[in-house]
Amino acid sequence: MVPGDVAGSPRVEAGRVHREMRALADPQRAAFVRRFFKTAPGEYGAGDRFLGLTVPQVRRVALKYQAMPLPAVRALLKSPWHEERLLALLILVRQYERGTSVQRDAIYRMYLANTARINNWDLVDCSASAIVGAHLSDRARSELRRLARSPLLWERRMAIIATHFFIKDGEVGETLRIADALLDDTHDLIHKAVGWMLREAGKRDRAALETFLRRHARRMPRTMLRYAIERFPAPLRRRYLTV
Repeated sequence: MVPGDVAGSPRVEAGRVHREMRALADPQRAAFVRRFFKTAPGEYGAGDRFLGLTVPQVRRVALKYQAMPLPAVRALLKSPWHEERLLALLILVRQYERGTSVQRDAIYRMYLANTARINNWDLVDCSASAIVGAHLSDRARSELRRLARSPLLWERRMAIIATHFFIKDGEVGETLRIADALLDDTHDLIHKAVGWMLREAGKRDRAALETFLRRHARRMPRTMLRYAIERFPAPLRRRYLTV
């Protein structure tokens, strides 16, 4: 224990979890996932570090520590290890789902204060809808517009992924508005995320998606368009792809 730390402090709690995660580490798998998550210099995940745990392993640890106090979860979210940040987000999602309005407000604020640590697509995708989308479902959505305009790739991805919560609740308008704001984004991970959410919106409201596509298909990046029309009948897909 570091001098000055006391039992139950955030540092001690996070350290206990870290030791448990290290015991499950697999260096061979870590080497593979470093390549999978593009951690080489100049790539989107540059410099990230991995222990080599599987997602089911991380989920089991998250279940064990689901009642961890927020200061300790915040310490894990600041970890240099990818799986520990994933663990923190899984705990936050579970606590948000079961929390009081006061607890949910605190989790939402902590999430937005630490977006620089939610810095790969899997971290965004497991949490943005369940925390940001859920929190804004009955509130003003101006925060989504701010995220969509962010210079930070992961905040822009959060903006569109957050709208999945609304889609599942039968609302597609916000997805279409954020997609419109991201049409000219240059990053492939945004093209994929927007196309994915458009496809999900189309499952709920095919007419709304087709209206959007008639207006924007010519301008959409090819990957975004392909994802958006993936569930369309083959003749209709071909028609859009030849626009």
